[in-house]
Amino acid sequence: MNQLIQTLSNPNPNSSILVPPRKLSRRALAIVGPTLPLLLSPLSPFPSLAQSNGDDAINTVSPQLNQAVTDFCKDPPISPKKAFLDVSIDGEPAGQIVIGLFGDTVPLGSSRFAGLVSGATGISYRRKEFIKIMPNYVQHAGVRSYGVDVELAQRTGSDLSASNSLVTEWNETSKRCPGTKNVSGSVGIVVLDPNKPPPKPKLVARQGRLEIDQEEVGLAPNGTEFVIALKDSPELDASTLVVGKVLDGMDVVKKIALVKTVKENTSSPYFRVAKLIGDKRAVVAERGFNRPYSKVLVTNSGLID
Repeated sequence: MNQLIQTLSNPNPNSSILVPPRKLSRRALAIVGPTLPLLLSPLSPFPSLAQSNGDDAINTVSPQLNQAVTDFCKDPPISPKKAFLDVSIDGEPAGQIVIGLFGDTVPLGSSRFAGLVSGATGISYRRKEFIKIMPNYVQHAGVRSYGVDVELAQRTGSDLSASNSLVTEWNETSKRCPGTKNVSGSVGIVVLDPNKPPPKPKLVARQGRLEIDQEEVGLAPNGTEFVIALKDSPELDASTLVVGKVLDGMDVVKKIALVKTVKENTSSPYFRVAKLIGDKRAVVAERGFNRPYSKVLVTNSGLID
C-alpha cells in the first residue's frame, strides 16, 4: 500500500526529484482502492481518467465520491413499506402522518421504529402521547421500560432497552454523514442522553467487605421515544438516530406544534439552585417544561405499502 501511494505521488520514478507522498485518509483508500485499477484501465468507462496519471485520477475521483456520499446522506433511499401515525388533539382527529423509513442506511433503527409502529414488538405507539413541543421539533414519549409495556414486549421476546447496537449505528451514521442529520421533516429515535451525568462512586458491602461500586444517575433513553423536526435541529444530533422522514402530513406536525405548553422556567434562581444540589423536585419540574396542556395522542399506527 505504501508503495502504491509512493507511485501515485511520484509518477516519474526516473526523476531525481521526489514528490512527497500525498496523505490519503482511510476512508478514501477504502473507497478508491478497490476501484482505482478499473478507473486506470484502458477498458475504463472513464477514458479521461485512464489516460491521466494516478494523481489526476485521485483528484478527479475524490470530488465525485464526496458528492455521491453527500447526496446519499441528504436523500437516503426509502424502504417500500412506510409508517403511518393517526393523531388526535384533545380527542379531535388532527390527521395522519406518513413516514418513509431509511431501511437500507439505518436498518436497526428503522426496524425498531417499524416494530413499534406496527405492534410487532408486542407493544406499539397506539394510545401513547406526545410529551414535548419545542420551537424546532415535537417529541413523543415512546413506551415505558417498566410495567405493562415491558410485560407485553417480553411475550414476543422484544427488548425495550436501548441496545448498544442502536448507539453503534448512531455513531456510524454520525461519522459517515457530517453536518446536521435532524433536518426539517426528519424522524428520529432517541438513543442517547448527552446530559446524563456519569456514574458516581458508591460504597457497598459485599460478603463482609466494603467495596466501591458505580451507581448510575438517572435513566438512559430506551430507544422508543421519537422526534419529528419542524426545522433543521442540530441540537438533536447528539442524541437522536434519524430513521426516516415525513412524506405526508407535515401540516399535522405543525398543528401539534401550535398546542399551548407549560412555560419553561430554567432561568429561575430557585430552579438553578435546586438542580445544582440534586433536588429531585427540580428534575420532576424540568420534565414538565414544554409539555402540552392538551392531550396529543397517536390513536392508531401501522405500516402501509
